[in-house]
Order: sequence, then C-alpha cells, then structure tokens
Amino acid sequence: MRRLPPLHALRVFEVAAQTDSYADAAAELGVTHGAVSRQIAVLETWLGQKLFVKEGRRMVATPAARLFAAEIGLSFDRLVVAAEACGQPGARRIVRVSAPTSFAMRWLIPRLGRFHAGHPDTEIVVTTVSTLFEELRGGVDVTIRRGPGRDRLLPQHRVVPVLDDVDTLIMSPALFACQPVLKPSDIQGHTLFATETRPGDWRDWLEAAGVHHLAGLSRQRFDHFFVTRQAIEDGLGIGIGPLPMLEMDVANGRLMTPLADIRVVRTGYVAIVGRGSEEGGSVNRFVEWLAGERPTTILAQIQPSSL
Repeated sequence: MRRLPPLHALRVFEVAAQTDSYADAAAELGVTHGAVSRQIAVLETWLGQKLFVKEGRRMVATPAARLFAAEIGLSFDRLVVAAEACGQPGARRIVRVSAPTSFAMRWLIPRLGRFHAGHPDTEIVVTTVSTLFEELRGGVDVTIRRGPGRDRLLPQHRVVPVLDDVDTLIMSPALFACQPVLKPSDIQGHTLFATETRPGDWRDWLEAAGVHHLAGLSRQRFDHFFVTRQAIEDGLGIGIGPLPMLEMDVANGRLMTPLADIRVVRTGYVAIVGRGSEEGGSVNRFVEWLAGERPTTILAQIQPSSL
C-alpha cells in the first residue's frame, strides 16, 4: 500500500506556498487562518522538516517547499484530467478559470453568454487576481495572464494567445466636452492617472506621441487598473488604457479615445493550460473558443511608428 501524505494538508500547503500567506490561503480556501496553520503543521510533522519560515509578519515557503508545491500542482492537474475522463457522459462540466480582474470584468465575462449558448453542458467559474506578480496556482483549469505566448517558458503547460493589448489615451466624454484633448500637448492641465500594475504606460505613450518632454507632469497612481478606469469614467482625470479590452466602454459612451491614432503595443494575454488536459475536452473547447474571440484587426490598424 502507498504511504501517502495527508491529502487535505497537501491541498492547503499548495495554496499557502503559492500565495506566501496563510491569510490569503485561508481566504482562497474558505477556512480560518488557524486551520491553515494546523494543516501545515500536520504536513511538516509527516515530512519531518519545516516548509515555511517567518519573514516579518508573513510565513514564506522555503525553496524546497516551492519545488514540492510545484510537483503537487502537477499531480492535482492530472487528478482533474483523470476525474473528467472518468465522469458521467453528458454530465455538466465545470471549467475553473483564473484571470486578472480587469480582463475578467471588461472582456471575458461580457462574452461568456456566447460560450454558454454554444456549450450548454459546460459551466465557467471565474476567479480573479489583481496582484502585480501573478503566479500560477493549482485548483484551476485555465489560467489567463499577461505574458508572451511561448511554450518554452512554461514547459509543463500549453500557452495560447487570447488577446492583444494596445495602449492609448482614454478619458470620459463629459470631461472631453469641458476640457478637450485635441493634440498631445493638451494633456497639460488635466489630472493624469497611472496604475502600478501597468508600469511605464504614460512614459511609453508620451514617447509615441512625441511629447516626452512632458514626462515630468505629476500623476496620481492607483494600485489596480480597474480603480484607475473607474476614476477616468467618473471624469476625474485622464489615463492610458488597453484596447480592445475597453472597446465595450468606448462603444457604450462611458469612455472615449481622443487621440486614437497614438498607440503603444503591449504584451498581450495568454491562456495557460496543463499539457495533460484532455484533447477535445471541455477545457480545450473553452480555450479554443476564447482564442477565436481574439480580434484580428487591431494590430493592423497600428501605425508603424508606434510598434
């Protein structure tokens, strides 16, 4: 018989190692901080070694524990694939998707109705992340992140490009009516909003617009783009935002792109799935659908000078 480690403790450990936080792991798993601590202690006793060390007020996984967590994640992925393959034919499938908050809110969720219409046997469950350093986590079938679509960076996974990302100036129509921006230098006098999770947005746009001398203009900075976007929609200032992700906001008049011909290409979004996912299964069908939603015209509209 196999001498298996405590499986529940493994699940808790994997999440804690990925988040480097007992509190975050507890929130993700829907348990208490103490429950996470107890399960980690159970596993450490079984293994005979410490898995976490205290750094400041946080419990951080040791290098050996990180490698162990990565292997556990791959094993859990294989369990998911095996369970799906052994599931009842015709049973409703659940695909768990992890995506950045802005991508989920402005691009993915508004389109899910089309997917469900064509795949009524599959339910998509979306969880969001909003951290700058977004590591892969177990417990999900599809991970959507900003990053290059090169499989060699993630040898245990398949990487599929799903959305290009092009930055341009955005503002509310109401603010434009009061204080229009008709040329790049008109941004002077406006409140400029920036986002920590999208570093370099203003610098690169100013360079593309030929007004890099305005780089010294003061900016108000927010931690996440969905906060920045809301402040811009409320007419409190102007900012740099991604297309085509914000095309819905532009189409319904919440936002506008006053200098739409000035664009900066960014690293787009990719879907990441385990290489062991079942060919033709619900996970791959969802990824194929998502890739099919990717616009094919936006990059062709970019002027060569902004590439």
